Amino acid sequence: MAETMKKQADSPDLVYGLEDRPPFGNALLSAVTHLLAIFVPMITPALIVGGALELPVEMTAYLVSMAMVASGVGTYLQVNRFGPVGSGMLSIQSVNFSFVTVMIALGAGMKEGGLTKDAMISTLLGVSFVGAFLVCFSAWLLPYLKKVITPTVSGVVVMLIGLSLVHVGITDFGGGFGAKADGTFGSMENLGLASLVLLIVLIFNCMKNPLLRMSGIAVGLIAGYIVALFLGKVDFSALQNLPLVTLPVPFKYGFAFDWHAFIVAGAIFLLSVFEAVGDLTATAMVSDQPIEGEEYTKRLRGGVLADGLVSVIATALGSLPLTTFAQNNGVIQMTGVASRHVGKYIAVILVLLGLFPVVGRVFTTIPSPVLGGAMVLMFGLIAIAGVRILVSHGIRRREAVIAATSVGLGLGVAFEPEVFKNLPVLFQNSISAGGITAVLLNLVLPEDKTEAAVKFDTDHLEH
Repeated sequence: MAETMKKQADSPDLVYGLEDRPPFGNALLSAVTHLLAIFVPMITPALIVGGALELPVEMTAYLVSMAMVASGVGTYLQVNRFGPVGSGMLSIQSVNFSFVTVMIALGAGMKEGGLTKDAMISTLLGVSFVGAFLVCFSAWLLPYLKKVITPTVSGVVVMLIGLSLVHVGITDFGGGFGAKADGTFGSMENLGLASLVLLIVLIFNCMKNPLLRMSGIAVGLIAGYIVALFLGKVDFSALQNLPLVTLPVPFKYGFAFDWHAFIVAGAIFLLSVFEAVGDLTATAMVSDQPIEGEEYTKRLRGGVLADGLVSVIATALGSLPLTTFAQNNGVIQMTGVASRHVGKYIAVILVLLGLFPVVGRVFTTIPSPVLGGAMVLMFGLIAIAGVRILVSHGIRRREAVIAATSVGLGLGVAFEPEVFKNLPVLFQNSISAGGITAVLLNLVLPEDKTEAAVKFDTDHLEH
């Protein structure tokens, strides 16, 4: 144990470095902590799409189960790095929220066109299956996109991901969407429960003992869950009338394709490459790995290639497309555990949860305020990771203008989603609007070579 603690990848923030192998108990605890951070966001997209498109309960349940199975398979590919496939870091795969609104819009149009629900879901998944190959192809173009995917662009994307997720976290902090519907949103009971979790996580995160720091999120969520039980806020109705086992069936609802839907979904897939690059860059940074050079490029290419292949597998099995999840970067920062071997535990647990839905549904009984108490901090840390990427090479006037404009437009879309309703769907998402703006400005704004010596001193921000 002592030798393991000494490694720390030359970083005082890490308890276990990238290649360290934590003892079974520590690895399992860290895996569960990551799962607690991603589980509800992982299954939520399928639930939202299923509800919006009025899919049968069994169809929605199958989408949820396959999301877990595919996430497990994808995580295993990412952390093990098979040849050119995988980042070789603790990169967790989960359902991509960017596709939720697109799937709902496309599905609604198909319903109006008279398609049955089976035909509709087979078309949506078929289009996504083909679109995922665009991500695979893009992975090999990354070395030629260095002028496009700069630290400024990646930093803006990661920052917007974190800032966008804060809305999800603070909504849960106040009680979630259910509380908004029944008028209890922001009640003292919800705020007190969420604040308790946040306080416990903060206390543990400030402790010098690395093992206590590593267990902070799990302890906070468990403590909050126990208190919620006594308050009568835990609903076990989700555990009723579930099948014992859900087995994957490739193309369960058939395979169909539509060119119009493909153009829209394809654009989102291409945009997800920038999101993946931002997430992978953040993972490299919090894992004390380089964010430039040949090794960094290999990790990016492998991570994006895995993203594409995993989405191919996921959509074939019946899940929405997947991507590298940003939430886990916050968990790495808070726990100090960057070991990729922890990802193997996560992968196995996810597959088991997908095959046995009654086990997975237990996580859905965690009350929203309990999750929100931990999420607010974690999502905020993701935004800070974006800032760190942004300032990694110093901020000159040009980079400041690009970041300010991109973040301004991106957050503007988040605050007023209807502002770009007459533009293509890409501009109706805060992350894509900000990301596209950053790319375009990075390409058209001239560089001032004479300003190179006038950088902000950002060394004090590194830790």
